[in-house]
Amino acid sequence: MPERRWKHTVGVMETSVILAERFGADPVKAEQAAILHDVAKYWATSRMEAIIREEGLPADLLAFDKELWHAPVGAFVAERDYGVTDLEILDAIRYHTSGREGMTLLDKVVCLADYMEPGRDFPAVQAIRELAEHSVERALVAGFDSTITYLLQQGKRIYPLTFAARNDLLLTIREAGL
Repeated sequence: MPERRWKHTVGVMETSVILAERFGADPVKAEQAAILHDVAKYWATSRMEAIIREEGLPADLLAFDKELWHAPVGAFVAERDYGVTDLEILDAIRYHTSGREGMTLLDKVVCLADYMEPGRDFPAVQAIRELAEHSVERALVAGFDSTITYLLQQGKRIYPLTFAARNDLLLTIREAGL
């Protein structure tokens, strides 16, 4: 893992613990998921594709941006190579890039930490950090909005789970009066 990615991983780990403590998730699980969230990030595309095809991971991933692949492949690797058996930790790794409908609090914490760790610098990051002071859901919607906008501007396809996650979070916000 390049030094820059290691710094990012440490930033996600530290931010995950802070967010877990703030919003009531398990900080130990948050730290464990965060340390492994990018374990497959720098793998060769061919290696990730082989795992997706051979290990029964969602084949629809192959029709979308390769930047998504490292998350489900990373969950597979966390289980196979690092002995992680806790499904909540594995899911937080698996969905940290796409999100999903019905995200657990741990999913939300790790996904949000990946968006807003201190080394991140993109136009919406400060607004996301401010929203994260009070609402993990509102901050994640802002993060997904930023990602969706970027992908639209780049002419890229958007993974359906990201739309599902965003819509589900908006429903949660409305129902909870957040």
